[in-house]
Amino acid sequence: MKFKEILEYSLVNTENFNITVYNLMATIVILVITRILIGIIHKIFRRKIFTNNNIDVGKSHSIYQLTKYILWVIAIVLSLETVGIKITFLLAGSAALLVGLGLGLQQVFKDIVSGLFLLFEGNLKINDVVELDDGEIGRVKEITFRTTKIETRDNIILVVPNSKFIDSNVINWSHIQKRTRFYVQVGVAYGSDVNLVKKVLLDCADKHKDISKSPKPFVRFNDFGNSSLDFQIYFWTDRSFEVENTKSDLRFEIDKQFRENKIQIPFPQRDIHIRTK
Repeated sequence: MKFKEILEYSLVNTENFNITVYNLMATIVILVITRILIGIIHKIFRRKIFTNNNIDVGKSHSIYQLTKYILWVIAIVLSLETVGIKITFLLAGSAALLVGLGLGLQQVFKDIVSGLFLLFEGNLKINDVVELDDGEIGRVKEITFRTTKIETRDNIILVVPNSKFIDSNVINWSHIQKRTRFYVQVGVAYGSDVNLVKKVLLDCADKHKDISKSPKPFVRFNDFGNSSLDFQIYFWTDRSFEVENTKSDLRFEIDKQFRENKIQIPFPQRDIHIRTK
Protein backbone atom coordinates (compact mmCIF):
# COMPACT_ATOMS: atom_id res chain seq x y z
CA MET A 1 0.00 0.00 0.00
CA LYS A 2 1.42 3.34 -1.09
CA PHE A 3 1.82 6.28 1.28
CA LYS A 4 -0.86 8.23 -0.59
CA GLU A 5 -3.25 5.35 -0.21
CA ILE A 6 -2.52 5.20 3.52
CA LEU A 7 -3.33 8.89 3.87
CA GLU A 8 -6.57 8.46 1.94
CA TYR A 9 -7.61 5.40 3.93
CA SER A 10 -11.07 5.98 5.40
CA LEU A 11 -11.41 5.56 9.15
CA VAL A 12 -15.02 6.75 9.51
CA ASN A 13 -17.35 7.08 6.56
CA THR A 14 -20.93 8.34 6.89
CA GLU A 15 -23.38 10.21 4.70
CA ASN A 16 -22.33 13.56 6.14
CA PHE A 17 -18.56 13.27 6.46
CA ASN A 18 -15.60 11.04 5.76
CA ILE A 19 -12.64 10.92 8.15
CA THR A 20 -9.40 9.69 6.59
CA VAL A 21 -5.94 9.15 8.03
CA TYR A 22 -4.94 12.44 6.41
CA ASN A 23 -7.82 14.28 8.11
CA LEU A 24 -6.88 12.80 11.49
CA MET A 25 -3.20 13.66 11.10
CA ALA A 26 -4.04 17.20 9.96
CA THR A 27 -6.28 17.66 13.00
CA ILE A 28 -3.54 16.44 15.34
CA VAL A 29 -1.04 18.80 13.67
CA ILE A 30 -3.42 21.76 14.08
CA LEU A 31 -3.94 21.03 17.79
CA VAL A 32 -0.21 20.46 18.43
CA ILE A 33 0.78 23.65 16.61
CA THR A 34 -1.86 25.58 18.60
CA ARG A 35 -0.54 24.16 21.86
CA ILE A 36 3.06 25.04 20.93
CA LEU A 37 2.03 28.54 19.84
CA ILE A 38 0.18 29.15 23.12
CA GLY A 39 3.24 27.93 25.03
CA ILE A 40 5.47 30.38 23.16
CA ILE A 41 3.05 33.24 23.82
CA HIS A 42 2.95 32.30 27.50
CA LYS A 43 6.75 32.44 27.71
CA ILE A 44 6.73 35.84 26.02
CA PHE A 45 4.33 37.18 28.64
CA ARG A 46 6.31 35.57 31.50
CA ARG A 47 9.48 37.30 30.31
CA LYS A 48 7.62 40.63 30.56
CA ILE A 49 8.42 41.73 27.03
CA PHE A 50 5.42 44.06 27.22
CA THR A 51 6.71 45.94 30.27
CA ASN A 52 8.36 48.48 27.96
CA ASN A 53 4.86 49.40 26.81
CA ASN A 54 3.73 49.98 30.41
CA ILE A 55 1.44 46.93 30.39
CA ASP A 56 1.21 45.67 33.99
CA VAL A 57 1.03 42.05 35.12
CA GLY A 58 -2.76 42.04 35.38
CA LYS A 59 -3.33 43.39 31.87
CA SER A 60 -0.67 41.06 30.45
CA HIS A 61 -2.45 38.08 31.99
CA SER A 62 -5.81 39.25 30.65
CA ILE A 63 -4.39 39.66 27.14
CA TYR A 64 -2.79 36.22 27.37
CA GLN A 65 -6.07 34.60 28.49
CA LEU A 66 -8.01 36.20 25.64
CA THR A 67 -5.35 35.21 23.10
CA LYS A 68 -5.33 31.63 24.37
CA TYR A 69 -9.11 31.24 24.15
CA ILE A 70 -9.26 32.78 20.68
CA LEU A 71 -6.51 30.47 19.39
CA TRP A 72 -8.24 27.40 20.83
CA VAL A 73 -11.58 28.38 19.25
CA ILE A 74 -9.89 28.84 15.85
CA ALA A 75 -8.05 25.53 16.25
CA ILE A 76 -11.24 23.63 17.13
CA VAL A 77 -13.16 25.17 14.21
CA LEU A 78 -10.32 24.30 11.79
CA SER A 79 -10.12 20.77 13.21
CA LEU A 80 -13.85 20.20 12.68
CA GLU A 81 -13.65 21.60 9.15
CA THR A 82 -10.65 19.38 8.44
CA VAL A 83 -12.51 16.18 9.32
CA GLY A 84 -15.45 17.34 7.21
CA ILE A 85 -17.81 18.53 9.93
CA LYS A 86 -19.38 21.81 8.86
CA ILE A 87 -19.97 24.23 11.73
CA THR A 88 -23.16 25.59 10.18
CA PHE A 89 -24.54 22.06 9.78
CA LEU A 90 -23.53 21.18 13.32
CA LEU A 91 -25.25 24.24 14.77
CA ALA A 92 -28.40 23.76 12.71
CA GLY A 93 -28.66 20.09 13.57
CA SER A 94 -28.23 20.65 17.28
CA ALA A 95 -30.41 23.75 17.70
CA ALA A 96 -32.86 22.02 20.04
CA LEU A 97 -30.00 20.56 22.06
CA LEU A 98 -28.35 23.97 22.35
CA VAL A 99 -31.60 25.51 23.59
CA GLY A 100 -31.84 22.84 26.28
CA LEU A 101 -28.23 23.31 27.26
CA GLY A 102 -28.72 27.07 27.32
CA LEU A 103 -31.55 26.78 29.80
CA GLY A 104 -29.62 24.38 31.99
CA LEU A 105 -26.37 26.30 31.84
CA GLN A 106 -27.64 29.84 32.32
CA GLN A 107 -25.39 30.42 35.33
CA VAL A 108 -22.35 29.08 33.47
CA PHE A 109 -23.01 31.41 30.53
CA LYS A 110 -23.56 34.27 32.95
CA ASP A 111 -20.17 33.57 34.56
CA ILE A 112 -18.49 33.42 31.15
CA VAL A 113 -19.99 36.74 30.04
CA SER A 114 -18.96 38.25 33.38
CA GLY A 115 -15.44 36.93 32.80
CA LEU A 116 -15.32 38.70 29.44
CA PHE A 117 -16.34 41.96 31.12
CA LEU A 118 -13.63 41.50 33.77
CA LEU A 119 -10.94 40.77 31.20
CA PHE A 120 -11.91 43.62 28.85
CA GLU A 121 -12.68 46.34 31.42
CA GLY A 122 -9.68 45.64 33.64
CA ASN A 123 -11.59 46.35 36.86
CA LEU A 124 -10.09 43.19 38.35
CA LYS A 125 -6.48 42.25 37.74
CA ILE A 126 -3.92 39.73 38.93
CA ASN A 127 -2.48 40.56 42.38
CA ASP A 128 -5.38 42.90 43.21
CA VAL A 129 -6.48 42.71 46.85
CA VAL A 130 -10.26 42.39 47.02
CA GLU A 131 -12.89 42.13 49.75
CA LEU A 132 -15.98 40.09 48.87
CA ASP A 133 -19.47 40.92 50.11
CA ASP A 134 -19.18 38.24 52.83
CA GLY A 135 -16.12 40.00 54.31
CA GLU A 136 -13.54 37.54 52.91
CA ILE A 137 -10.33 39.29 51.80
CA GLY A 138 -7.88 37.80 49.33
CA ARG A 139 -5.41 38.38 46.52
CA VAL A 140 -6.39 37.58 42.93
CA LYS A 141 -4.19 34.77 41.60
CA GLU A 142 -5.88 33.85 38.31
CA ILE A 143 -8.78 35.08 36.16
CA THR A 144 -10.35 32.66 33.69
CA PHE A 145 -13.49 32.99 31.58
CA ARG A 146 -15.76 31.38 34.17
CA THR A 147 -14.06 31.67 37.56
CA THR A 148 -11.47 33.68 39.47
CA LYS A 149 -9.04 32.17 41.96
CA ILE A 150 -8.41 34.19 45.13
CA GLU A 151 -5.82 33.41 47.81
CA THR A 152 -7.05 34.40 51.26
CA ARG A 153 -4.95 35.57 54.20
CA ASP A 154 -5.09 31.97 55.48
CA ASN A 155 -3.45 30.76 52.23
CA ILE A 156 -6.69 29.12 51.09
CA ILE A 157 -7.59 29.28 47.41
CA LEU A 158 -11.19 30.35 46.77
CA VAL A 159 -12.70 29.63 43.36
CA VAL A 160 -15.25 32.42 42.87
CA PRO A 161 -17.72 32.59 39.93
CA ASN A 162 -17.04 35.68 37.85
CA SER A 163 -20.68 36.80 38.08
CA LYS A 164 -20.11 37.48 41.80
CA PHE A 165 -17.79 40.35 40.87
CA ILE A 166 -20.47 41.82 38.59
CA ASP A 167 -23.60 41.31 40.69
CA SER A 168 -22.22 41.85 44.23
CA ASN A 169 -20.55 44.74 46.00
CA VAL A 170 -16.83 43.99 45.90
CA ILE A 171 -14.16 46.30 47.33
CA ASN A 172 -10.96 46.39 45.28
CA TRP A 173 -8.35 47.68 47.72
CA SER A 174 -5.81 47.92 44.90
CA HIS A 175 -7.90 50.61 43.15
CA ILE A 176 -7.44 52.78 46.19
CA GLN A 177 -4.14 54.55 46.78
CA LYS A 178 -1.40 52.10 47.71
CA ARG A 179 -1.20 53.67 51.17
CA THR A 180 -4.50 52.90 52.89
CA ARG A 181 -5.91 54.07 56.23
CA PHE A 182 -7.05 51.68 58.96
CA TYR A 183 -7.77 51.96 62.67
CA VAL A 184 -7.74 50.03 65.95
CA GLN A 185 -10.36 50.77 68.59
CA VAL A 186 -9.78 50.59 72.33
CA GLY A 187 -11.72 51.62 75.43
CA VAL A 188 -10.26 52.88 78.72
CA ALA A 189 -11.80 53.29 82.16
CA TYR A 190 -13.60 56.47 83.12
CA GLY A 191 -11.25 58.76 85.05
CA SER A 192 -8.22 57.88 82.88
CA ASP A 193 -5.86 60.64 81.76
CA VAL A 194 -7.06 61.09 78.17
CA ASN A 195 -3.91 63.01 77.14
CA LEU A 196 -1.75 60.14 78.41
CA VAL A 197 -3.95 57.67 76.51
CA LYS A 198 -3.44 59.68 73.32
CA LYS A 199 0.33 59.79 73.82
CA VAL A 200 0.61 56.06 74.50
CA LEU A 201 -1.46 55.16 71.43
CA LEU A 202 0.67 57.36 69.18
CA ASP A 203 3.87 55.91 70.65
CA CYS A 204 2.62 52.37 69.97
CA ALA A 205 1.82 53.21 66.35
CA ASP A 206 5.15 54.98 65.87
CA LYS A 207 7.08 51.84 66.91
CA HIS A 208 5.59 49.57 64.24
CA LYS A 209 7.73 49.26 61.10
CA ASP A 210 4.78 48.73 58.75
CA ILE A 211 2.90 51.84 59.86
CA SER A 212 3.61 54.87 57.70
CA LYS A 213 5.26 57.97 59.17
CA SER A 214 3.59 60.14 56.54
CA PRO A 215 0.71 60.71 56.88
CA LYS A 216 1.21 60.47 60.62
CA PRO A 217 -1.09 58.33 62.79
CA PHE A 218 -3.66 60.24 64.81
CA VAL A 219 -6.00 59.51 67.71
CA ARG A 220 -9.71 60.18 67.78
CA PHE A 221 -11.69 60.39 71.04
CA ASN A 222 -14.65 58.57 69.58
CA ASP A 223 -17.33 58.45 72.29
CA PHE A 224 -18.34 58.19 75.93
CA GLY A 225 -19.29 54.53 76.01
CA ASN A 226 -21.48 52.67 78.48
CA SER A 227 -18.47 51.41 80.43
CA SER A 228 -15.48 53.13 78.82
CA LEU A 229 -14.00 56.12 77.06
CA ASP A 230 -13.70 54.96 73.45
CA PHE A 231 -10.63 55.86 71.37
CA GLN A 232 -9.50 55.01 67.86
CA ILE A 233 -5.89 55.08 66.66
CA TYR A 234 -5.81 55.71 62.89
CA PHE A 235 -2.78 54.81 60.79
CA TRP A 236 -1.70 54.37 57.17
CA THR A 237 0.12 51.36 55.72
CA ASP A 238 1.27 50.10 52.33
CA ARG A 239 0.70 46.50 53.40
CA SER A 240 -3.09 46.41 53.26
CA PHE A 241 -3.21 42.65 52.58
CA GLU A 242 -1.36 41.90 55.84
CA VAL A 243 -3.05 44.69 57.83
CA GLU A 244 -4.75 42.27 60.27
CA ASN A 245 -1.29 41.19 61.43
CA THR A 246 -0.35 44.85 61.84
CA LYS A 247 -3.50 45.47 63.89
CA SER A 248 -2.72 42.46 66.07
CA ASP A 249 0.84 43.69 66.72
CA LEU A 250 -0.54 47.11 67.58
CA ARG A 251 -3.05 45.65 70.06
CA PHE A 252 -0.28 43.64 71.78
CA GLU A 253 1.82 46.79 72.14
CA ILE A 254 -1.15 48.86 73.38
CA ASP A 255 -1.96 46.27 76.05
CA LYS A 256 1.68 46.25 77.16
CA GLN A 257 1.97 50.04 77.29
CA PHE A 258 -1.37 50.43 79.09
CA ARG A 259 -0.20 48.06 81.81
CA GLU A 260 3.08 49.95 82.23
CA ASN A 261 1.26 53.30 82.42
CA LYS A 262 -1.51 52.02 84.75
CA ILE A 263 -4.21 52.67 82.15
CA GLN A 264 -7.11 50.29 82.64
CA ILE A 265 -9.20 48.65 79.96
CA PRO A 266 -12.53 48.15 81.79
CA PHE A 267 -14.80 45.14 81.77
CA PRO A 268 -18.34 45.80 80.53
CA GLN A 269 -20.42 46.60 83.59
CA ARG A 270 -23.95 47.54 84.58
CA ASP A 271 -25.26 49.18 87.72
CA ILE A 272 -28.24 47.32 89.17
CA HIS A 273 -30.51 49.16 91.59
CA ILE A 274 -32.71 46.92 93.76
CA ARG A 275 -35.87 48.51 95.10
CA THR A 276 -37.29 47.21 98.31
CA LYS A 277 -40.75 47.79 99.69
